[in-house]
Amino acid sequence: MPTLNIVLVEPEIPQNTGNISRTCAATGARLHIVEPMGFKIDDKKLKRAGLDYWHLLDITYYKDLDDFFARNEGPFFYFSTKAKHIHSDVAYPDGAYLVFGKETKGLPEWLLHDNPDSCVRLPMIDKDSARSLNLSNAVAVGAFEVLRQWGYPGMRTQGHLTQYED
Repeated sequence: MPTLNIVLVEPEIPQNTGNISRTCAATGARLHIVEPMGFKIDDKKLKRAGLDYWHLLDITYYKDLDDFFARNEGPFFYFSTKAKHIHSDVAYPDGAYLVFGKETKGLPEWLLHDNPDSCVRLPMIDKDSARSLNLSNAVAVGAFEVLRQWGYPGMRTQGHLTQYED
């Protein structure tokens, strides 16, 4: 089974991290959180957003970006509104790390500058006032593009009605 990694660099809003945790749990993606965070992990808003999915979550914490890069080899794909490549134009290999920055500032510009071919963006309307998508929505779009390319491995792809039997 291929491995998808979602990386949050210094997340600030507990509800976003909770929603992203739920997305990771429901898709089998591993979640990596690079500190510092703008909240405590026991925040009620974080737990409420993740609901009852916490037992399905594979999560690792890092003290900073240096710690994260020392413990992981990539390949890394940096999601940013400043990127020149579209997220769906990239072929994501097994073990890919989708890296997302904090809600207010995104990823550090030095990281984008040093890795221009690994930076991707989600297309949006061509208006400066449309700055970015919500972080949890951006993570979901990125994760499901990777899973689509991989053929949704190990995922239930058909539902069923609960009130009617076939």
